[in-house]
Formats: sequence, C-alpha cells, structure tokens
Amino acid sequence: MKRVLFVAAAAGLLATGRADSVLPDVSQLPSNPDPPDPLTMSNGQRVTSREQWFQQRRPELKELFQHYMYGWFPPPIQVQGLVTYTDARFFEAQATLKLVTLKLGAAGAPETHLLMVIPNHRAGPAPVFLGMNFNGNHTLVADTHVPLATSWVPGGAPDAADHHALEASRGTQIHVWELQQTIQRGYAVATFYCGDVEPDTTNAVGGARETIRQAGASDDWGTIAAWAWGLQRAVDYLLTDSDIDGKHIALAGHSRLGKAAMLAGAFDDRVALTIPLQAGCGGTAPSRGTVGESVERINTVFPHWFCGEFKKFNTQPDRLPFDQNSLIALCAPRAVLLGAAVEDTWANPAGAFDMLKSADKVYRFLGADGLAAQSMPETNKLVDSNLGFFIRPGKHSMTKQDWQFFLDFADKQWGKPRTE
Repeated sequence: MKRVLFVAAAAGLLATGRADSVLPDVSQLPSNPDPPDPLTMSNGQRVTSREQWFQQRRPELKELFQHYMYGWFPPPIQVQGLVTYTDARFFEAQATLKLVTLKLGAAGAPETHLLMVIPNHRAGPAPVFLGMNFNGNHTLVADTHVPLATSWVPGGAPDAADHHALEASRGTQIHVWELQQTIQRGYAVATFYCGDVEPDTTNAVGGARETIRQAGASDDWGTIAAWAWGLQRAVDYLLTDSDIDGKHIALAGHSRLGKAAMLAGAFDDRVALTIPLQAGCGGTAPSRGTVGESVERINTVFPHWFCGEFKKFNTQPDRLPFDQNSLIALCAPRAVLLGAAVEDTWANPAGAFDMLKSADKVYRFLGADGLAAQSMPETNKLVDSNLGFFIRPGKHSMTKQDWQFFLDFADKQWGKPRTE
C-alpha cells in the first residue's frame, strides 16, 4: 500500500542568502601559502569563545565557502515522500527493502528515488548510512522490483546506451555498497542516484540547478553543492521515517560524491557522522596541496562542479581565504572519518590527514575530542577518535573493507546498534 508523507522544509540548515557586504575579488585577497587558521576571523581577530565560533566565525566560513568555491545554495524546500514498494523479506528476511520517491515542492523539480534497506531484527529505530551512488539504485541490487534509473547516466557507465541505463547494468555494483554486511551489523542504508538531483555533466538539463534555481551569477551553486543540497532533502525525509534513528545519521560518499557528503555534513547539524572517502581536491585534500589533483586541473576537467568564482583561484589557490581544514572544522563537535588508499595519490591522503590535524584545534577549542594521532596511521589501522582516519591498500574505489571501517567507526562513536 502506498503511503504519502509530507515533510516540512527544514529551516536554518544552510546559509542561503548572499553575504550582506560584497566580498572582495580574488585580486584583493592576500596570498597565504599556509591553510588559514579556522579560529581566526577574516579581519584577523582571534576567536576567543564558543559563542564567537558559532555566531560569527562559523557563519563567516559558510559564506566564504559558498561565495568562493561551491556556490550559494537555495533555501530548503518542502519534500513529499511517497513509499512505492516494500519487501519485509529482503536478504532472506534479514531486512526490509523500501523504495521511496521524494517529490520537491517546485514545479518541474526532479524526483529523487531513495532505496532503503532496514534491518528487521532491531530493538528500535535503526541508525542509518545515507549516500549517493554513481549509476543508479538498480546497480546495487539484483532485485528487479528496483527500477532502472530513468535520469541521465554518464556515457561511460557500465551497460548504458545513449545516456540511458540498461537492464544489463542491474547488480553490477553490488560489491561497492555491500548492503547485506551493513544490515547484519544493525545499520540501515539509504541511497539514491546522484543524477536524480543533478546530472554530472556541463549544461545539464532537468536537474536542480535548472528547475530549483538557475545559475546566473558567478557564485551560484555548482553540481557539488546541488548534490549536497539533495542529500539534505533526503535527511528531511529520513527524520520523518519511524524506522530510522534520526539522531544517528551518517553521510557517506566516495570521490566526487565524497566531496558532496563532506559539504552537506559540514553545513547540516542534523548529520551526526560524515564519511568522505577519498574525496581529494575540493573535498578533504588541501587546495594548496602540491600532490595529486590541483584546483586548476579539477576546474578545467569538471567545470560544472564548483562555482565560477573558484576558477579565479586556478593559478593562485594561495589566495583562498580558507582551506579544507575549515570545512572539516564546520562539523565540530560532530564526528568525521576520512578514508584513503595507498595507491590513490591523486586524492592526496597525506594532505587530507593534515587537514584533519588542522581541524582538530577547533574540536579541542569547543571542548570536544578531536584527532588521537599526530601522524598518519599504519595501513589498515583505524584511528577511531572523534576525528578519524584510515588508509588501506589498493586504489581509488569503495570496497567491502572500506565499509568495515565505516561500521567499526560508527560502533565506536555511537555504540553497537541494539538488536532484538
């Protein structure tokens, strides 16, 4: 039986209006070879109290990140959740499969198709991992009740033709998400195809940036911000679902979707844990880094990901009034786990760890636990402090081993989920 839920638009989650004053052009910003201190205001004043961090510096950083890098988000919008299918005997009755269509309260807005897998043997609402997938929900399961993605898919996607998903792609990425492993550990999973919110291409048609708010100014939102905004609309729905523990929502994402997860988690206090895996430049690695992808490279190859202002820093990232240490710091005191792979030097694992170390000072300043390590851990060792890190063998990918680290970290931060 279909069930409709109306979700009130969440207020105050994102800084959605542009700064009251005109922010300076890149040419007027000072050069700084080191990542700016998260606890120093743009005017040079030191943050000296908790109130000053939350009332002045944190809002300032949100403005800076939106204007100079990701672009300005639109306000939250009403979300209508329609449950279209349930199967309480999924994974041999270990879980319930639930398909939910999220409709946004704007004419012509794209629909998001949420695939949820919820453990059956639990003592209460389940903690949940929320994230986007790269090629459609149908690639994560073999069940034919999960429809093929109807949104635009990349030309290089497996078993796709003319940017449309084919039946042959069903189940081709089961081992990327390892849903059954997560269920067996007591956690729910909610995921949707990133292209439902915004196609990953220049001059995208039918996505949020065309139908919710068209980009016109050089600091309007790019694709990464659109995906982050879409994740937050999914959070809106999850908070109404009685099967889900709304106080224990983790955002997880890999690569470009890790960038979006990091941004969404930094700007949304409802997210208890943020896990950007191998998010690299524009996510968790420093823009000032000299290893792996650079600001100029990422803006050239993926010009739609960030706002137009960010391109002005292509050859002068030292003028950015922030670095990714400050994006991580926006999560404080909430938990963050960064993951890396030994052979994935393009994502700059050492640089990401340095950003984590730099964000630690904000956590300590707020009286919270931070990073319990001064140097990168050995391979396959999880640093499970409030700011966490691991690096595994292998390349740029999301694997069963990564999910084991995710689950172990969540167990440490939240306690193991209670079962019946």
